[in-house]
Amino acid sequence: MVALGERILFTAHEVKTARAQFLRLVSFFEDKRYPELSRMVKQIRRTNGQEGIELRNGGRVDFIARSKSSGRGFSTDLILADESQHFSALALASLLPTVSASRNRQVIYVGTVPGPSAEGEVFTKLRASALEGSNPRVCWLEWAAPEGSDLDSVEVWKAANPAAGIRLEVETIADERAAMDDETFMRERLGMWIAKSTGAVIDPESWRLLADGTSQVLDPIAVAVDISPDRSQASIAIAGARRDGLYHVEIVDNRRGTDWLAPRLAALVAQWGPCVVIADGPAATVIPELDHLGVPVVRTTLSEFGLACGLFYDYVYSARLRHVNQPILSESVDVARKRPVGDLWAWGRKDSTADITPTVAVTLALYGFLDARPARRRLGRGGGKVLVL
Repeated sequence: MVALGERILFTAHEVKTARAQFLRLVSFFEDKRYPELSRMVKQIRRTNGQEGIELRNGGRVDFIARSKSSGRGFSTDLILADESQHFSALALASLLPTVSASRNRQVIYVGTVPGPSAEGEVFTKLRASALEGSNPRVCWLEWAAPEGSDLDSVEVWKAANPAAGIRLEVETIADERAAMDDETFMRERLGMWIAKSTGAVIDPESWRLLADGTSQVLDPIAVAVDISPDRSQASIAIAGARRDGLYHVEIVDNRRGTDWLAPRLAALVAQWGPCVVIADGPAATVIPELDHLGVPVVRTTLSEFGLACGLFYDYVYSARLRHVNQPILSESVDVARKRPVGDLWAWGRKDSTADITPTVAVTLALYGFLDARPARRRLGRGGGKVLVL
């Protein structure tokens, strides 16, 4: 802003944070020790919610709290997004166009590991794209303690906090360690992106290690369908075995609405002759229509669904499962959360932040395939032909 005359938009999750940053920055332009800065000022706006500093060289900075419509009407060169662990996709959609016309556009995301109640979607995806190398225009700088670190080690604290000993006292970190539980301390002070600290049931790194874009499934397969409770989204998945004895899961269709499900399933059954078709929960409402079409469907009970979820989890962490790295499935696995089912647990839609029908569908498909193996042997359907999808 001072040197290049650039326009900056500072955004935060809450009004009070944006206001605090405004007051911090404006103090430099009003400090008598920096007359050269004071002379540059054209206007300082102090109205709550419209705070900003405008300079005579054309540079300026505006401070706003994020919402699904905040930022519209601005034109800027740099978006500085503080508290990015609370950055929602809707807020991003309203802010990104503000830099579209800039010749030197840039977005800087600053934040910590998203907690269980944080939006986290934008920040998590950005990190994943950086680690995977799928976005060459991203620079990701992370200060975090490695998994398995000694949470009580001062050296670990310093490594994960470059400000330690400068503007962050080590004694302050010690006080936080005493007051916070392990998960909160790992997230808030040590920046550790692990399953416990993000609330994820299956952490992204473990899921990424199971990706195999060349994975092929043998005939026969199991098919499963899931529908979101509001019936706005539905997924069809398959599961089966590979030649190496590992198991393959894949999403074959994911669309809005439900009117397409029955004819699509009927076509898939006619094409592939699966050993079983599984439906659970909201998807069970299509069973009468599928019966009419001659599609054999098995409805799982709640306890069976709990068993299916535990089985899927075990096969992921024992590395006995492979997937073809479909973004829609990976994103679904990343946001899926647990809900208790007696002594078991199942995928919970209420605490999930996005469509988890792909996760539920592959979970049911794997369970259906493994449960149907004895019947498949009796029917002599184990020919082992590779099924090309």
